Amino acid sequence: MWYKKSIAKLVSEAEQSGEGTLKRTLSTSGLVALGVGAIIGAGLFSLTGIAAAENAGPAVMLSFIIAAVGCAFAGLCYAEFASMIPVAGSAYTYSYATMGEFMAWIIGWDLVLEYALAGATVAASWSQYFNELLKIFGMALPNELLYSPWVEHHLADGTVFSGGIVNLPAIIIVCLLSLLLIRGTQESSFVNNILVVLKVAVVILFIALGWQFIDPANHNPFIPVNEGEELLKNGQIGFFDFFKEGYFGHFGISGVLRAAGVLFFAFVGFDAVSTAAQEAINPKKGMPIGIIGSLLVCTLLYVLFSYVMTGLAHYSDFKGDAKPVATAFAKTGYTFLNTAMIVTIIAGYTSVILVMLLGQSRVFYSMSKDGLLPKVFSDLSKRQTPWKTNLIFMVFVSLFAGFVPVAELGHMVSIGTLFAFTLVCIGVIVMRKRSPDIERPFKTPLVPLIPILGIIVCVLMMASLPLESWERLGIWMLIGVAVYFLYGKRHSVLRKEIESGNTK
Repeated sequence: MWYKKSIAKLVSEAEQSGEGTLKRTLSTSGLVALGVGAIIGAGLFSLTGIAAAENAGPAVMLSFIIAAVGCAFAGLCYAEFASMIPVAGSAYTYSYATMGEFMAWIIGWDLVLEYALAGATVAASWSQYFNELLKIFGMALPNELLYSPWVEHHLADGTVFSGGIVNLPAIIIVCLLSLLLIRGTQESSFVNNILVVLKVAVVILFIALGWQFIDPANHNPFIPVNEGEELLKNGQIGFFDFFKEGYFGHFGISGVLRAAGVLFFAFVGFDAVSTAAQEAINPKKGMPIGIIGSLLVCTLLYVLFSYVMTGLAHYSDFKGDAKPVATAFAKTGYTFLNTAMIVTIIAGYTSVILVMLLGQSRVFYSMSKDGLLPKVFSDLSKRQTPWKTNLIFMVFVSLFAGFVPVAELGHMVSIGTLFAFTLVCIGVIVMRKRSPDIERPFKTPLVPLIPILGIIVCVLMMASLPLESWERLGIWMLIGVAVYFLYGKRHSVLRKEIESGNTK
């Protein structure tokens, strides 16, 4: 369970090329675009509205800053590992080298939850904007084919709809992008680059045009009052009553913190960059730039975007709204740009789904190469893509996108992401102690301070998430532990090599 992969072995695997290995096609700019492609999406275009309406109000921009700080700490740790161990698999691979096989399995299993459900979350929101585009041409889909069952949906006209059957467009887009990934990484990267240019343009356009229509009254109060916080401050309720009665997370300071935990999902992109390390042309240089560069660019855009969005419309207008950007932009005088805005948002969502599906398949590829999962997950096509993994998760992700409510998916993704970031921060501290002399093209500054701060921020945001998120994470992890002991441990390539005395 606790066998560790040596850095030398990981680097040797990374340097392999030819048939049976992933193809190196991603440039440094392509890696930055990959990160931006994954970061700017549902977290900005949909979850911003949800977090503002239910948790933080206009102070959602502070939530973005808190989440970004936590991401910066974790991102610096990721950058060190990605330059030092340029192998597919992200945090799974890093954990294998620092904390052993069992912890690597746990984090790999967690990353599947993170990427697969992130793709499903964005696909579920993608369908709402796609339907808005269809409406322009008089071809709107019925609500039954746009919403998941088992939950009530608040429609734009104020009515409540509970007759959903399936989110059909979400299923279709997941299938199409899975087929593109099977086609090849280079082709997928080219499509992603085009989509990234489009969506960054629309974010800048939204900020520039919307700024002059901001109504200061919509930002007042900046942090809406949390009744429970007032009662707690005045001694009218106890500390535990504050949590027991459900006050925590609904506006006030606690609402800002909970929104930060929810919106942490919006920063999952730089993690996805690290999954593609084995396909980078110059990973030692390109990975740190791709991770840190995409994080910095997107954080600035997030803060400005959320400020304009909550200034254009009152935060309460976004409650139950799956397309809050359209709602906010309708307050401007540039209604003739609505179609272009919708098209570019769709492009933005599409790139996120694409990168999430890519990241997920690369994690399973690495786990399969190590023997912890069946060989089917590491089988490559003639185009050197893990096509069988893409097909399997095409089914899995599309079903989640079609039937599970978007808000529930978002919470599950956030807690999975935070858990992965926490372990990576721990891993940097461990590796600095165990192997201080290993070449590190990029070094995390102020170790162990930066990793410790990353751990603290991530754990605090995990603690702010609803109890249901913890319960679902626990159930998923229990399933993962069972799979490891029933299959992974017995088929581990590293375990067989060590016990046979052949570790070369």
